[in-house]
Amino acid sequence: MATENSDNPPVPPPPAPSLPPYPEMIMAAIEALNDSNGSNKSAIATYIESTYGDLPPAHATLLAHHLNKMKQSGELVLVKNNYMKPDPNAPPKRGRGRPPKPKVPLPPGTVVSPPRPRGRPPKPRDPFAPQPEPKSPSGTGRPRGRPPKKAKTASAPPQAPAPAPATGTPRGRGRPPKVKPAVAPVGC
Repeated sequence: MATENSDNPPVPPPPAPSLPPYPEMIMAAIEALNDSNGSNKSAIATYIESTYGDLPPAHATLLAHHLNKMKQSGELVLVKNNYMKPDPNAPPKRGRGRPPKPKVPLPPGTVVSPPRPRGRPPKPRDPFAPQPEPKSPSGTGRPRGRPPKKAKTASAPPQAPAPAPATGTPRGRGRPPKVKPAVAPVGC
């Protein structure tokens, strides 16, 4: 039976052998597999697992992350789901859209004029035409839009009440029903 001694703290597990960075492992796998069409993700993963035994639990996620990162940076090229090293003689990959025009270097001492403003240029003014009078903000002197509602005050003069309908009953909302004319009975 083992006796526990409170004087000795628990021994930590031995540190895992240090792994090279993922980009190095990926490049080594692609070089070792040496496939003319490139290597797919599962082939790279199995090579790394067989070569470097003690991998972290998130190996698949880390591998996918680093493959994407290397693809974005241009270290790897993805062709038909296979990763390969880029061809050193291949032209650099162009982005989407129209490429910008090449800038022509200006000779020294040239003054650069400010860029033209955007939009349609204004019509040229006739120097001999009579100057129009400046318009007031509104032609009639009244403000634009619907006039504000007048507040009811106690000292307001009494207005004549609206005429009541002839029938004496209050009128309902909406369109009134169509009244059918009375038909006189046909006598024989």
